[in-house]
Amino acid sequence: MPGLDRQWILAYGEHLRYERRMSSNTEKNYRRDVNALRRFLESEALADWSAVDTYHIRAFASWSHRRGLAASSIQRRLSALRGFFAYLLREGEIEANPVVDVQAPKLSKRLPKTLDVDQVARLLEIDSDHPLAVRDRAIMELFYSSGLRLAELTGLDLTDIDLADGTVRVTGKGNKTRVLPVGSKAIRAISRWLPVRAGKANADETALFVSRLGRRISHRTIQTRLREWSRRLGMASGVSPHLLRHSFATHMLESSGDLRGVQELLGHADIGTTQIYTHLDFQHLARIYDKSHPRARKRQDESDPD
Repeated sequence: MPGLDRQWILAYGEHLRYERRMSSNTEKNYRRDVNALRRFLESEALADWSAVDTYHIRAFASWSHRRGLAASSIQRRLSALRGFFAYLLREGEIEANPVVDVQAPKLSKRLPKTLDVDQVARLLEIDSDHPLAVRDRAIMELFYSSGLRLAELTGLDLTDIDLADGTVRVTGKGNKTRVLPVGSKAIRAISRWLPVRAGKANADETALFVSRLGRRISHRTIQTRLREWSRRLGMASGVSPHLLRHSFATHMLESSGDLRGVQELLGHADIGTTQIYTHLDFQHLARIYDKSHPRARKRQDESDPD
């Protein structure tokens, strides 16, 4: 039985290159994806492009998944095939595009890494009177205490912190301002930093946290210093501002269960963004369930040997 006409794939490549103005690399990738479909269809004894239907495309996507292709790669394949069959439809070779109704697999959300409570405590127990160490501890305490973004912390001025009231005024995304509580340990760390800052900051500098040169501290400096502290403490993974923010959100949600409250603290406009933290510690939730739910306890008791 003759195979599917490869000339259409070559013509599609020309269409991509000269009509769609795609790069040669993109054209090559798209032609490779269509050729992968061609080989699959020929193994299914198809010999005419017009015989391909939605079932065949879905079967091809499933076959690609079983062969270990990532969801992102399958999405790209379906995009290439959608364009190929749109081209065949335009040229009158087929009567309908079989890829139109095929949904690409959803990309799995990468959950943010977090530190557990003991790891955070270890990181924050910096025992040094060195000015930069005093500053760095105040920075990390504030990150973890209030869940700030990196840009929010570097943007803080002296007037934004109220130690007596235990609050910090933060300007977040969209220039929105929110007032956040500051924990007692962060207040003590900042109180210790302020006299040090007075001897380091330039006369006209308003920033709460400054660099060795007396100017507002940069994003890069904070990121570098946090990695350096995690290395000194022998922690397995480098610590970043995002990691401390994620740890704050996770621990708050574990303790309170108040998703809306955590949303407000983080400054998320959409609660869907905050909901990712509900998936972070399933084992923790499972332990609570097994300990608290009467049916769960019964199941555990029944499984115990006499």
